Amino acid sequence: MEVDASDPLRSIPKSPVVILMIGMAGSGKSTFMHRMVVRLQSKQKKVYTVNLDPAVRNLAYPVNIDIRDTVNYKEVMKHFGLGPNGGIMTSLNLFATKFDQVLAILGRRAESLDYVLIDTPGQIEVFNWSASGQIVCDALAVTYPTLVCYVVDTARCVKPVTFMSNMLYACSILYKTKLPFIIAFNKTDVIPHDFLKEWMEDFEKLGDALSRETSYVASLARSMSLAMEEFYSNLRSVGVSAVTGAGCEDFEKAVTDACQEFEDSYVPFLLEQRRDLEAKRSAAVEEQVKAFERGLDRAKRGHQEMGREDMEQLEEDVRNFSIAENEMD
Repeated sequence: MEVDASDPLRSIPKSPVVILMIGMAGSGKSTFMHRMVVRLQSKQKKVYTVNLDPAVRNLAYPVNIDIRDTVNYKEVMKHFGLGPNGGIMTSLNLFATKFDQVLAILGRRAESLDYVLIDTPGQIEVFNWSASGQIVCDALAVTYPTLVCYVVDTARCVKPVTFMSNMLYACSILYKTKLPFIIAFNKTDVIPHDFLKEWMEDFEKLGDALSRETSYVASLARSMSLAMEEFYSNLRSVGVSAVTGAGCEDFEKAVTDACQEFEDSYVPFLLEQRRDLEAKRSAAVEEQVKAFERGLDRAKRGHQEMGREDMEQLEEDVRNFSIAENEMD
């Protein structure tokens, strides 16, 4: 199919580079975000940060766009009758329906930025398997070079079964997002990540470690480990410490390589799939809007005791909101 020369995908800029930080709760993802913000700024790089976790209490780094400024997670839980995870997912899905506003804000800043770092909820499934994750990834990837960094708690991976669980998560995220991918083995100040590199490079060493486990899960992990060999062979991984800053130089090199992969491999894919991606994103946004309409109707029926004014305010808050940015330094 012939592509119009004016197609904006042909002119995706090489910067700013967007890095999506994904990781399990407690992996040190937000701390690593802070480390990279400080490091990049010390090198005179212009860094923009976005927080997509509506339930986080405190963040060590300055946030330019914060979902908490737009969506009240506790109010969403209350009005929609949801639990904590449901509240996080619904808040993020709601925010994603207005993600074009985030793109517009980034568009005004893009020429002066080198990096955009995006922090995601510690509940990986909220971002990876909900509609919001696909909306955000597709929207960013057709606009800027976009990479995924999966942060892993190295100390927790001492048990080979836990290591395999993390790698299966990494594999699912890679094939879901289809974006250049980096694994950051964090907390190397606690324990070096060398043994994990060995497990990824030497099937027999991982097999020996798993042979010492007797659980059913270990048996399952052994059967899957050989199938993961191809995944490991093409995987970009580095050891880092968010606390000491060790390995951050290696991470930056991995980012440079991933950006080249984006330009060489992902942009041609976008050129072929751009119409389908945009159609899927529009359909996902439309479906989320309908889901909120249904949820809002249920919320109305479940809050009959609320006054008319309160109900109108609830509806206004859910349907009509705008995303704003905090002042830059």
